Amino acid sequence: MASQNRSKYTNDNFVPIKGINNGMIILENNQKVSGIKIMPRNIFILEQDMQDLIINSLKDVYNMIDYEFWIIAADRPVDINVYLSQLQLLYNQVQSQAKRKLIMEDINKANDFMNNNIVDTEYFLLFKEKDINEIQKKIRNLINNFANAGLSSHQVTNDDLRMILDNFLNGGQTTTFGTVVA
Repeated sequence: MASQNRSKYTNDNFVPIKGINNGMIILENNQKVSGIKIMPRNIFILEQDMQDLIINSLKDVYNMIDYEFWIIAADRPVDINVYLSQLQLLYNQVQSQAKRKLIMEDINKANDFMNNNIVDTEYFLLFKEKDINEIQKKIRNLINNFANAGLSSHQVTNDDLRMILDNFLNGGQTTTFGTVVA
């Protein structure tokens, strides 16, 4: 006899997610996926000794992790509409033609930037765990260890987790499901 699907939705059979809450993906088996977002840092503008120190520190951080984890690099579209609006306001307020020319050059560069679908690459370290206290302990340790290596990080947010899922399940397209009002 063929196995029956539990749900009429295909993804429900492959992605056993109950929900996203408090910076955690809650799975149907009550395990939770959580972790940290690591802020990028360009170490290649530093002196060679400092680069080596950071790389060796990162090796130590990863070697101290004694549980299964995933490193994820995910692209998020860059939204500079607020910056563009501020430039436009500044352009309208400035009287000097030289300054207006410089501001217009920045506006044109920003528009080119937006038209070429530029993205920020964000980095995450995620893990799976059932016990919430253990999750918080792992997150604190990760944040402290990455800080000691010269990188800042923080616990993932619900939006971060949704973006990661959108990147992997929806080809980067953001889902915009809403309430249907009759």
